[in-house]
Amino acid sequence: MNNSIWRRLRARFAQSASGPERHPPVSNTHHSQAEQSLRALLEDPQVPASVRSSLAEDFERLEALLGKLERDELHLAVFGRVSVGKSALANALLGEDAFEVGVLHGTTRDAIPRAWREVAGSGVHLIDTPGIDELDGEAREQLAIEVAGISDLVVFVVDGDMTSRERDALVLLAGTERPLLLALNKADRYDADEIARLLARLREHAGGLVQAEDVVAVSAQPSPLRRISLDADGVERVEMIAQPANIDALRDRLTDVLTREGRTLSALNASLFAGRLTDAVARRIVIARRELASRVIRQYCIAKSVAVALNPIPVADLLAAGALDAALVMHLARVYGLPITRREAGGLIATICAQLAALMGAIWGIHLVASALKGISAGMSTVLTATAQGALAWYATEIVGRAADRYLAAGKSWGDLGAKRVVSDIVASLDRDSILREARSEILRRLRNEEPTAP
Repeated sequence: MNNSIWRRLRARFAQSASGPERHPPVSNTHHSQAEQSLRALLEDPQVPASVRSSLAEDFERLEALLGKLERDELHLAVFGRVSVGKSALANALLGEDAFEVGVLHGTTRDAIPRAWREVAGSGVHLIDTPGIDELDGEAREQLAIEVAGISDLVVFVVDGDMTSRERDALVLLAGTERPLLLALNKADRYDADEIARLLARLREHAGGLVQAEDVVAVSAQPSPLRRISLDADGVERVEMIAQPANIDALRDRLTDVLTREGRTLSALNASLFAGRLTDAVARRIVIARRELASRVIRQYCIAKSVAVALNPIPVADLLAAGALDAALVMHLARVYGLPITRREAGGLIATICAQLAALMGAIWGIHLVASALKGISAGMSTVLTATAQGALAWYATEIVGRAADRYLAAGKSWGDLGAKRVVSDIVASLDRDSILREARSEILRRLRNEEPTAP
C-alpha cells in the first residue's frame, strides 16, 4: 500500500489515521463526493452518444461502482496463480464452501461477489478471480485484472517463493493503485524457520509494492493429520483428521485495514476509476472532433477548389475563396464547441495567411497569374488554368483548415510555439504534390460532371 501515487491520493482523501472515531465523518464526505462525481459523469449530457457507445463497458462498470457506493459495499478480490489455494482461502474467510475448489485449470470461472462480514458499517464482499495462468489464460488474466482494478483491496496469494510471472502480475496490480496484501498460503507444509525465510523473501520481492506488515502466512486448507491406532483385535487403523484453517493473521490484518480506511478506499477507488474514464471520454471526444474536423476540411477543400475553378471573373474567385475560408473556420469552431464571430474568423485567417505569405509567396503569385489567365483564355486553356488554380485553392484551404483546427483544438491558442511555427510545421508535414494530384483529379471529374469510379 506504499505506492507513491496511492500515498498522494490517500493523503488527499484521509485527514488522519490516528483513530477510528474521527474517520466516519471524513468517509461520509468522501462517499458523498464520490457518488456525486460518478453520477455527474454517468449523466453528463455533453458526452456524445458515439463516445458513450464506444465506452459502453466502462460506463456499465461506472454504474456498478455507483451502486456499490450507494449500498455501502467494499469489495475484496483474491488473486493469484492456479492451485495456490485462492478459492480455499476465500472459503476459509467466509466460513463456508461458497467458491469451488479444485486442482485442475479452469476451476474458477466467474467473479461473483459473496458477502463476507460487516466492517466499520460497510458490507465487505469477497471476489475469487480466475487463476492468472489458467486455460484460456489471456482472457481470464484480463478478467482477473479488471476485477482487481475495481476492487477496494486485493489479496495476492502465493504458495511458496514468488515466481517471475507472479512478480510481473504483482507489479501490474500495483499499477492499478489498489492496496495489496500478500498471503503465503499452505504454510502448514513448512516449519517455522522455513516460513520465516519465505516471508523474508516475499517481502524482498514485494518491496515498494506491499508493506512488510501486509505479507502474512496462512493455511487455508491444511493437510489432514494422519493418525494410526490399533483396534481391540490389534489391527492397525489409519484415520485422517481434518485440520482447521489457520488464517487469523490475514483476517486480523484485513479487518484492521478495512476498519481504519475501508470506506475511504471505496470512495478513492471509485474516484480513481471515474478519473480514468473521464480522461478516456476526453480522448475519445478529441478523436471524434478531429475526425469530424478532417471531413469538414475536405468538404471545404472540394467546395472552394471547384468554386475557384468555375468562377470566370479574374481575381474575383479569390474573394469567393476568402468567404469560404471564413465559413470553414466558423464551422470548425462549432465542431470544437467554441463558436466565433465572422470578424474573429477573419482575424484568424489573416494570421494564418500572413505566415503562409512568407512561406509560399511563389505559390500565391502563380495563383494570381492563373486567375488572370483564366479570364483572357478560351477553349482548352481555360480548363487547364482553372484546374491548376482550383488545385492550389484546395491546397491552401487544407493548410488554413489544419492550422485553424490546431488553434481551436488547443482552446483558441497557438500554444508556446506560436502561429509561425504551427503553420510552418503543417506545411512541412503535407505532401503538396500528392494533394495537388488528388485535387486536380477531383476538380476535373466535377468539371466534366463525372461520377467517381467504384473501387
